[in-house]
Amino acid sequence: MGFIPSFSVGATVTHQELCSEFKCGNMGGMRRSHATNTLVIISDPTKALYDDIWYGNELHYTGMGKSGNQTLSSQNRTLAESDTNGIDVHLFEVLKPTQYIYHGVVKLCSSPYQETQNDDDGIPRKVWMFPLTIVNQNTAVRAESLTNYVTAKEKKAKELPSTILEKRAKEHSSNRVANRYVNLKVYVRDPYVSEYAKRRANGVCQLCGKPAPFRDNDEKPFLETHHIIWLADGGADSLENTVALCPNCHRKMHIVNDSADVKALLKKNS
Repeated sequence: MGFIPSFSVGATVTHQELCSEFKCGNMGGMRRSHATNTLVIISDPTKALYDDIWYGNELHYTGMGKSGNQTLSSQNRTLAESDTNGIDVHLFEVLKPTQYIYHGVVKLCSSPYQETQNDDDGIPRKVWMFPLTIVNQNTAVRAESLTNYVTAKEKKAKELPSTILEKRAKEHSSNRVANRYVNLKVYVRDPYVSEYAKRRANGVCQLCGKPAPFRDNDEKPFLETHHIIWLADGGADSLENTVALCPNCHRKMHIVNDSADVKALLKKNS
């Protein structure tokens, strides 16, 4: 049996803990350790250079080399030959800087291939892509971690000048859509409380005061229930904390959640 680290799959560790555990170097996204006979690979989408992409259970991991065409040498070769060279490959993922999520041992699920990506200077070059799957099939990440990462990337996109944004958008356009499995905590809302809140509103949004924008298939005014104090923030699934809103106001509360609107809704339900 190969090297087994002391922390479990799914654990989040520091960079120092990673290096100490695997006895590997502290630089680069691919780190060979002769002491543990492992290759540690780090997928860090918070850095803009490499375009690693998840397709469900598969991670298409970008090879080593920041500039010029990549070659199947050094650790790229180690990863390419990992099915036969007896070296276990361990995957870490960074969705928030300084936090390394351990995914466990990975293996090639199909042959490496080449595609075009930009190098460190923005110049197109050929890179090697390695399709990998996690041996224990546990590829889920916390929904909160993924949401925070996506939000941070969206913020960066909003800050780009239009010319650069257009260039990035064209580079990243693809017919194949990336997707991830997440561990999601679901709050089970009481259907009686939800239905009564809608009937109590009598077809009128409790925030903007306008009639529901349309009727559903049962010819009932379409409103959505909303917890004034979010359940994730400790709010109660109670009549006092539940209102019926039009889709537009409901979306507004989840994006802006203006304190004045919160106070107004709480006052209406008091």
